[in-house]
Amino acid sequence: MSEQLPGVPETLEPLVVRVLAGNASPYTYTGTQTYLVGASDLAVIDPGPEDAAHLQAMLAVIAGRPLRAIVITHTHRDHSPGARALHAATGAPIIGCAPLALDDNAPRADASFDHDYAPDRILADGEFISGVGWTLTAIATPGHTSNHLCFALPETGALFSGDHVMGWSTSIVSPPDGDMGDYIRSLEKLQSRDDRIYYPGHGDPVDNPKRLVRGMIGHRKQREGQILRLLREKPRGVPAMVERMYVGIDPRLFPAAERSVLAHLIDLAQRGLAMAEGDIWSPLAEANV
Repeated sequence: MSEQLPGVPETLEPLVVRVLAGNASPYTYTGTQTYLVGASDLAVIDPGPEDAAHLQAMLAVIAGRPLRAIVITHTHRDHSPGARALHAATGAPIIGCAPLALDDNAPRADASFDHDYAPDRILADGEFISGVGWTLTAIATPGHTSNHLCFALPETGALFSGDHVMGWSTSIVSPPDGDMGDYIRSLEKLQSRDDRIYYPGHGDPVDNPKRLVRGMIGHRKQREGQILRLLREKPRGVPAMVERMYVGIDPRLFPAAERSVLAHLIDLAQRGLAMAEGDIWSPLAEANV
């Protein structure tokens, strides 16, 4: 990834400025990326965690211009909590995904849920907000979370992909809210579009999104096949599968990998291809690879 420092604004195109939050971790890569969209008036997409330095960095870019909306893709704690302080500082409404609060602190690609998120307006698929020379259209993309939205900027062909498509890693799908079937269907939905570039919540811009999304769908299908082959060898628990499937990754990421494998297994069970007895999973007879 190109070098980027927390709090230092970077103009990606005339209508888009990126500001990195200082919350780098094994689950957030270099940190959460906030995007400011517009010129004479603005929207802020994903203001990040509660962080005073990041708030000041956003306000420095806003520089007194009207802030039309604080836009939220989903409510993991590295994306939405910063909305409250930004709203207090500017009066801008919080607009975007629906609230979601689960008592699920399992490891995932980012933080757990923001229980205090309270939007002024919820956007459904296809609804939009706009300002001078810009429009942000909501695209429902459940899977990483059930309330996840991407936002298209039709004036430039850009899409803000949140954590549904990231520029450094595949997204973790963590049950009970994360749903692998929904995630793959949402990828297929994006694959059918003609967006020019993706600006993700983590990682570099994606300048060939169709190729990346096609590869991500293929990756999930490969993981599914790998799981079924392991189960056909013998019934297994999730940790034993992860040990075989994720050779060479940072051990700190094993808990998150277990969540993705579990999401695949739940999807396979819903399709009649696998079943669980306690913590041990087995294939059903028709689960041929």
